[in-house]
Amino acid sequence: MTERLYMTDDRLATSARVRRCTQRDDGHFDVVLSATLFHPQGGGQLADRGTIADANVLRVVAVEDEVVHVCDRAVVESEVPIEVCAEARALHARLHSAGHLIGYCGDALGWRAVKGHHWPGEARVVFEVNDGAPAFDADTVSAMANAYVAADLPRHMTWDGAKRVIGFGHLPAYGCGGTHVVSSSAVGAIRILKVKEKKGQLSVHYDVDAARS
Repeated sequence: MTERLYMTDDRLATSARVRRCTQRDDGHFDVVLSATLFHPQGGGQLADRGTIADANVLRVVAVEDEVVHVCDRAVVESEVPIEVCAEARALHARLHSAGHLIGYCGDALGWRAVKGHHWPGEARVVFEVNDGAPAFDADTVSAMANAYVAADLPRHMTWDGAKRVIGFGHLPAYGCGGTHVVSSSAVGAIRILKVKEKKGQLSVHYDVDAARS
C-alpha cells in the first residue's frame, strides 16, 4: 500500500523509499514508493508531474492500493527525494477548487452538480436541473463564483470514515480526493466560457485567469 500524503499534506517535496522499480514494454519505468505527494490521474483531475531522484515523473496512476509513478528512467530502490512540479500542481488545484465553487453556485440556484472535469483547457462542471429551478445564467454564476473567491474562504478538511470531505468557509463540503487551494482567493478570477445543454444535463465550461505574480 502507498501512503497518499497528498490527501492531507500540501508540501511539494519530501523523501520516500522506493519499494519497486520495474521496466515497462515502452522503455519507461513503473516506480512504487512507500509514500507519495503525487496525485494520480483520477477524480476529474490530471496527475501531478515532477521528479523522483533524477527521474522525471511522466504520469501517475492508482492501481488498487498502490500509486504507480511512470518515470523516464530507473530509480534505485532506496530512500530518495521526491518533488512535485509547483506550477502544474497550483494550476490543477486552482481549477479543481474553481469547479467546486461553480458547483456551489449551481446548487444554490436549483441545479445539482453531478460531475466535474478539471483538466486545463477543458474544465467543466456538469449539472442536472431540479424541478422549478430558474434558467442557468452564466453571468449570475460567474458573479457568484467570483464573490466566493473574493471572500477568501479558508479550505477545511474532515473525514467521513475513509472518505475525505473538502469545503470552503461556510459552504457545503463534498467528498473529494483531489488537490485544492488553501483558501478560495488563491483560485483567482473564474471565467465561464460557455454553457451547453444536452439530454437533460448542462455542461458549464470554465477557466481561471493566469496566476498572479
